[in-house]
Amino acid sequence: MPYPAYPVCVPRIESVDLNLLAPLHALLEERHVSRAAARLRMSQPSMSRALQRLRAILGDELLVRGPGGYQLTPRAERIQAELQHALPRLEHVFSGETFDPATAARAFRLAGTDYTVSLLSGTLLGRVFEQSPGSTMLFTRWHHAVFAEAEHGMVDLLIHGGTSPTPLRSHALFDEGYSCLISSHHPLAQRRAMSLEDYLGCAHIVVDVMDGRQGHVDRRLEALGRPRRASVTVPYHAAAASAVPGTSLVATLPTRFAIQHAAPGVTTVIPAPDEIGPMSYAMSWHPRLDDDAAHRWLRDTIISTLNPS
Repeated sequence: MPYPAYPVCVPRIESVDLNLLAPLHALLEERHVSRAAARLRMSQPSMSRALQRLRAILGDELLVRGPGGYQLTPRAERIQAELQHALPRLEHVFSGETFDPATAARAFRLAGTDYTVSLLSGTLLGRVFEQSPGSTMLFTRWHHAVFAEAEHGMVDLLIHGGTSPTPLRSHALFDEGYSCLISSHHPLAQRRAMSLEDYLGCAHIVVDVMDGRQGHVDRRLEALGRPRRASVTVPYHAAAASAVPGTSLVATLPTRFAIQHAAPGVTTVIPAPDEIGPMSYAMSWHPRLDDDAAHRWLRDTIISTLNPS
């Protein structure tokens, strides 16, 4: 009995019913309509209809009856070989993504000031490379367009003080107070605290975090209508700390950073005026990375590094 001729067609993927992939795979493996139907828990009439649709779409009989039962056509044999490679890949596409730090080689791009980088780099890098030795970390400097870079996928994660603009996601990390690093020979070096009046009467070295201003510090003072005068402006917190010895300059720095960079007998640390107050630090990222397994692992690692309890 001659088999009907099927027209040759080359369907576009958007016109193909992907629900037919499972019946196709079962039919080619079982080579029997009833067994294929039982395998997929379908009725035999439903599997027969699926076979007819597959024959029409692929322009081939696929299964032909022989002496020992159904046999695959040459086209069906080629399709079966291709499915052996394609189906596991499709299953991977639709399965939940996993991230194995031990075998991964992910490149993470972060941005922050030199203070946030110094705060994270030692302990964080130790944890990252202990768990994921094949991954890399690229820290870039903070600048006026860094939030836009995060929006456009040029940076994976921002570590910063203050708030981030929409549509970025944020997670609060810690609050940090401010202290003044001054020369040990400064007239105020013996004070236990510094009043706002004394503070504003000093010569200041300002860290240019963005647009010539030191973020939280200058915003707080300007909100009070009491801006400070910048005698020196530098691009980094470390540069501000290095410029203090032997001068009358006041460097207003995050407290941990100021203490870390104080040199006994050379510089001293005094709490900044209460009016400046602490700043909240956070990490921010684009929402498209919310469910990225590697990015989620990095965020969790940062949180556990900064909050070990």
